[in-house]
Amino acid sequence: MVSEFILVGFSNFPQHLLPAFFLLYLLMYLFTLLGNLLIMATVWSERSLHTPMYLFLCALSTSEILFTVAVTPRMLVDMLSSHRTITFVACASQMFFSFTFGFTHSFLLMIMGYDRYVAICHPLHYNVLMSTRTCAHLVSWTWAGGSVMGMMVTLIVFHLTFCGSNVIHHFVCHVLSLLKLSCGKETSSVTLGVILVCVTALMGCLFLIVLSYVFIVAAILRIPSAEGRHKTFSTCVSHLTVVIVHYSFASVIYLKPKGLHSMDSNTLMATTYTVFTPFLSPVIFSLRNKELKNAIKKSFQRKFSSRST
Repeated sequence: MVSEFILVGFSNFPQHLLPAFFLLYLLMYLFTLLGNLLIMATVWSERSLHTPMYLFLCALSTSEILFTVAVTPRMLVDMLSSHRTITFVACASQMFFSFTFGFTHSFLLMIMGYDRYVAICHPLHYNVLMSTRTCAHLVSWTWAGGSVMGMMVTLIVFHLTFCGSNVIHHFVCHVLSLLKLSCGKETSSVTLGVILVCVTALMGCLFLIVLSYVFIVAAILRIPSAEGRHKTFSTCVSHLTVVIVHYSFASVIYLKPKGLHSMDSNTLMATTYTVFTPFLSPVIFSLRNKELKNAIKKSFQRKFSSRST
């Protein structure tokens, strides 16, 4: 019986490249944390941003911070360490938290799409449909849903027996990599079940986001002036960009044909979703959301002016 696993991660890479990779991913990790904390602090301090859209953005930033903390520090430590073992319990914990925060992130993107739909398609009923209580309930349901998904997948996977190799060809306790190590007749059916559950949840979120934007685009096209259409659509650009980035990188990793890439290239591709996507999210929201960008500028100007006086 397996009591611990070995994370291969970056161990097959040329040793002289590892410090460069470590520095790059460390900087991206720190920027992800600081960028999301800056967004949360700005929304908290600016009363003009106390709206449902920015409440959801704060929840999204929280989920990204927690997802990054669950995955990246372990990857960075293993990159410069010769001891890359992880205990059975620690592996299960990492899988639970990464799935919980990952699915919460997807559910929040779906709720943010619904928020934009209500704001553009039903503006007169927006304050009623998106009241503070409703928003709090929606955020709570996304976290509850993410926790249920994380617990379900983790219990299904770690209910299996691991009695062969304990080498995980990944830098985290990746579900598909772990399923390859399990032994028993039910492994194939469990693998299919896990894939169906995850794909159904993620594709369900994507379908509802796309459906929201179908109605949003239809409503925008009915606006007579070009300026009005541009102004309305600009409120959706940052969210839509993050959705495209999130699902594009996830598709590249999980829907790519097998056997086309080496183990090293698969490792680098995996970092696009676990490190690069969370890194891009605060950048996109800070640069593409005009209201948030102006609020951040105003906050910095206020702090610098108070220090100079």
